[in-house]
Amino acid sequence: MDERGFAAVVGHNDIIEHLQNAVKSGKISHAYLFAGEPGSGKKLLATLFATLLQCEKGRTNPCMKCTSCRKALSENHPDIIMVTHDKPNTISVKDIREQVVDTVDIRPYESRYKIYIINEAEKMNAQAQNALLKTIEEPPAYAVLLLLANNPDALLSTILSRCVRLNLKTVSDKDVKDYLMDEMHLPDYEADVATAFAQGNIGRAQVAASGDSFANLAEKTVKIVSDIHELQIYEIIEVVKELSEDKTRINDFLDILTMWFRDVLLYKATRETDDLVFRRELSEIRRQASVSSYEGLQDILAAIEKAKTRLRANVNFDLTLELLFLTIAENL
Repeated sequence: MDERGFAAVVGHNDIIEHLQNAVKSGKISHAYLFAGEPGSGKKLLATLFATLLQCEKGRTNPCMKCTSCRKALSENHPDIIMVTHDKPNTISVKDIREQVVDTVDIRPYESRYKIYIINEAEKMNAQAQNALLKTIEEPPAYAVLLLLANNPDALLSTILSRCVRLNLKTVSDKDVKDYLMDEMHLPDYEADVATAFAQGNIGRAQVAASGDSFANLAEKTVKIVSDIHELQIYEIIEVVKELSEDKTRINDFLDILTMWFRDVLLYKATRETDDLVFRRELSEIRRQASVSSYEGLQDILAAIEKAKTRLRANVNFDLTLELLFLTIAENL
């Protein structure tokens, strides 16, 4: 959490204004739902809101200097409780009862509110959600529950109806690029690539800008698509084998592939270079645009999406990638 408070948040001005107005008017709801994809900023906004609610200065931005704010910054505030869970994919009824239901009636130790932050709230099983529902329906006056969900549709309708829902939207490419250049100190070209990869998600932008991992993956991806029309079957199998050694990055690899072939399609359609992401690779983009058809490029982009769907469904990794690469090679 940044000491600048809400000023450090990129985008989401409507949500920030809503939260500040709630504090200014004194109309704080007992339950909020921050909904958005991973990396969109849910935890940051919820933590800043919790810090603001407990701030001793009573302003519309946490001062970050009072005792309460300093404790919140160090994640050591006794009245801001981050609900945890042992099982990676499930928040159990035991987790909710022990950390929320059984403690909510104990008054705050030192602040005005007792705030519970439940990250990945969609992981609560049905029993856990029903246990939480009773607290949401009849909370003590000082209790505030902040639910963060990547997939809010997994929550019970009775919980959704009792929460103030705050939907995090994608951030504009301009704001993402400004952030990458001003805060992460990326040069212009690298910032353009990272911005395209981020798709309006600051978390993804931070991943792309941190260290050499993303840059190396992007370089590897460009080399693969530049060489693929010349690769033999056994060489494609070797590329797949190399990618299988770090399956956690496969979605990033597929997203970079999509960025590349959108560039090829854009250049083929317009012959303009200003909006290309990989403009440094113009000669290869130009070559691929000249030898491929519009239909072939659309087939490649569709094949990338199909590969993502198959991998989510746990279809064989090697087979999925081999079929994708063969489709790409056939259309270049």
